[in-house]
Amino acid sequence: MRWRRWPKRFARSSDVALKPFKAPGARLALRSKAANSYLTGDRGGAEVILDISRLLSRAFHPTPTGIDRVEYVYARELLERMPDRLAFAAVHPAGGYYGRLNHAAVRQFLAFTAAKWRNVDSPDERKERAAVIRHMFATRPRPVPKAKGPRIYLQASPHHLDDAAQVGAILRAEGAKFVTLVHDVIPLSHPEFARPQGADEHRRRLRSIDLYATGIIGNSQATLDALEPHLSNGLADRQTCVAHFGADPPDVFGGSGTAIPQRPYFVYLSTIEPRKNHLLLLNIWRRMVDELGDAAPMLVLIGRRGWENENVIDMLERGEALRGHVIEAGELPDNQMQDLVAGARAMLMPSFAEGFGMPVVEALCAGVPVICSDISAHREVGGDAPDYIDPLDGMGWMRMIHAYAAADSPQRAAQLARIGGWHAPTWRDYFDIVAELLEDVTTSVP
Repeated sequence: MRWRRWPKRFARSSDVALKPFKAPGARLALRSKAANSYLTGDRGGAEVILDISRLLSRAFHPTPTGIDRVEYVYARELLERMPDRLAFAAVHPAGGYYGRLNHAAVRQFLAFTAAKWRNVDSPDERKERAAVIRHMFATRPRPVPKAKGPRIYLQASPHHLDDAAQVGAILRAEGAKFVTLVHDVIPLSHPEFARPQGADEHRRRLRSIDLYATGIIGNSQATLDALEPHLSNGLADRQTCVAHFGADPPDVFGGSGTAIPQRPYFVYLSTIEPRKNHLLLLNIWRRMVDELGDAAPMLVLIGRRGWENENVIDMLERGEALRGHVIEAGELPDNQMQDLVAGARAMLMPSFAEGFGMPVVEALCAGVPVICSDISAHREVGGDAPDYIDPLDGMGWMRMIHAYAAADSPQRAAQLARIGGWHAPTWRDYFDIVAELLEDVTTSVP
């Protein structure tokens, strides 16, 4: 395995840029001609079977999670770059292996999914449900063809990884090596923030990875560092890489006509769950409203309600002092979400733990300042651009929010200047890194 220098576009924080990778064999590679030609099929390579179980299982949901988006981008980008060597497969929502999926049907399903997330036509619920059923029928399984060469089974979500027997059966049926993306290890590193059975479920997922994965893609070095102690032999005996998620252009969907608050406001884009630290922000807003009344800025919460969040929900539903000052926008289509983010004084991210922190990248790509918790994953992707505050420092957060709310805020102006020197990760670079890993896996000894 070859070591790579950290690309200049990520060398924005002294806490990150000067650290060598700790995971043996991990690398964050610059785009290379070899990797690019491998991905576009200009040289021989393995057949890549992309698992889209997650997208199919969530076809009836109106808005995506971060993992949904990543699996969608894998399908979109690989279809464009290597259509002749790409196949699709999935596990049926009922539990059995779905087998191979028709290319044309998958393309139509992906287009439908993107339009649904954008909410372009605003279809009614009944028509949308009927359309989902049609797409599910069109993507019914086909037999697995006989292999003509090496195969790689590529999975970008944790869907069905908790069933090691099923994963093993799929790989035997395909005669394929296994490469998987790991989003985080939070249910094991911070079990107090997981669902009641989350730690046990994630432990089973990691067992499948430990048993079968020849290649592992980490969305951050922080994720690979957290993963290594949970594998029987660490990361030394398999191919690994770090690839930072890219971000689509923020104006890709156009305007939505969303009602934007007239007062200065901040946004927090996240599922409402304990590790996201919403309670800190709600208490800060309660204090600011007590002190400033209607002169206080507003807070817009974008995202669904999760679990184990009774205190937060109590404040949102029964906190009279917050009415008109804190807006729970819930799940929104992409165009409305992007409009709200674009007009914000800053994106707030006070979470206790993250595997990557996609909202940080998306906000910075849109030129929106970010105030986020001082954790390794945020620093790795945000570099020097955001303002970082300890997630327990309530007074520090309140002072920074006060400062950013001012129309002539020097702190906000300073971050806008830093954003001008921040280089966004791109999906093109991301998949060049993945391509090199796939090549390494293809040529590695079983």
